[in-house]
Amino acid sequence: MMPPSPSAAGDAARRRRQQRPLVSWSKVVNETVNGTHEYTVKGYSLAKGMGAGKYMSSDTFTVGGYQWAVYFYPDGKNPEDNAAYVSVFVALASEGTDVRALFELTLLDRSGRGRHKVHSHFDRALESGPYTLKYRGSMWGYKRFFRRTALETSDFLKDDCLSMHCTVGVVRTRIEAPRQLSIPVPPSDLGLCLNELLNAGIGSDIVFEVGDESFKAHKLILAARSPVFRAQFFGLIGDPNMDRVVVEDVESPIFKAMLQYIYSDVFPDVYELSGSLSMCTSTILVQHLLEAADRYGLDRLKLLCEEKLCEEISSDTVAATLALAEQHHCTRLKSACLKYAAVPGNLGAVMQTEGFGLLEESCPALLLELLETIATGDAGSGKLCRKRSDSSVIGLDLAEGVDSNGRRTLRRLVD
Repeated sequence: MMPPSPSAAGDAARRRRQQRPLVSWSKVVNETVNGTHEYTVKGYSLAKGMGAGKYMSSDTFTVGGYQWAVYFYPDGKNPEDNAAYVSVFVALASEGTDVRALFELTLLDRSGRGRHKVHSHFDRALESGPYTLKYRGSMWGYKRFFRRTALETSDFLKDDCLSMHCTVGVVRTRIEAPRQLSIPVPPSDLGLCLNELLNAGIGSDIVFEVGDESFKAHKLILAARSPVFRAQFFGLIGDPNMDRVVVEDVESPIFKAMLQYIYSDVFPDVYELSGSLSMCTSTILVQHLLEAADRYGLDRLKLLCEEKLCEEISSDTVAATLALAEQHHCTRLKSACLKYAAVPGNLGAVMQTEGFGLLEESCPALLLELLETIATGDAGSGKLCRKRSDSSVIGLDLAEGVDSNGRRTLRRLVD
């Protein structure tokens, strides 16, 4: 018998390989996206007597792409309990359908001994599975969270104040499968390269004189990023041959930070810049940077400054930031300042600052808007009283007065 030819043997091997079943795989992974919100009730005794079924709500917080809120019922949720218990619930505060989640409510021991009272749904997940919230307003919690007489004599209530942690774990399902081979591509480094060009001054064709410092730059890059520079260098009345510009009304650290943003498209490191300046906080620097961004038509930088100032709003800074937002037409920042100042717990502190007095003198219309915000949001009622402080407030030093046009003026960063 003749042995098979090499070609016939190869064909047979190929047929066997083709007949092998293809094996693929995938894995479904169920997991939770967890987040915790600390909710404090201050002045607990004043909340008693609201009536069964009436609650006080926490601010909303986000976990797993949904908004949540804690509802605290000082007289209980169930009228049949005759206010013998306090009730606590966690509610879905945003639109959603069949949202599955686990919950944990922890009443904090305020004596410092760490004997917290924990009601955890996480521990019972294997027994009953996650809780399903059908729609917005669905709640999970306890009608009889704590007997009120026991609570009022416990270490959980101290100085008429109690605190609790609410943990929500939203169930997420994802599928894992083998990925195709790919070639990694590094992120763009265009901004880094342009920033190096700025720092080295290579090919620069314009020099800005700002105070005692000079900055080399490139007109084409500036014109591409700023409509003001475009008009200055290449507009109808611009001069493309100018090689030196004297900049007034902008401090050199602010102008430097603005140039860094123009070249890199990255918000400057505020803390690095402010660390080299005397009597300067990051908030003041960002306020000046917002002015420069508005002056040179850098809309994205202006929005980034608004975002940063919104994050840093406090009773010490809100008056100056509100005036700045009004002057430079920052509607969202202005709205955030008004809402912050209108909160009863913040309003008294804001009114005691020097910045509030300067705001009253330079922007009286803003005070009317503040009153409207208080009335609309039911933030408080009664007579408004103000106690002036003779001491200077850090963060409001930039509001030193009003210019001839009625605009607020900012304090210089360096003397």
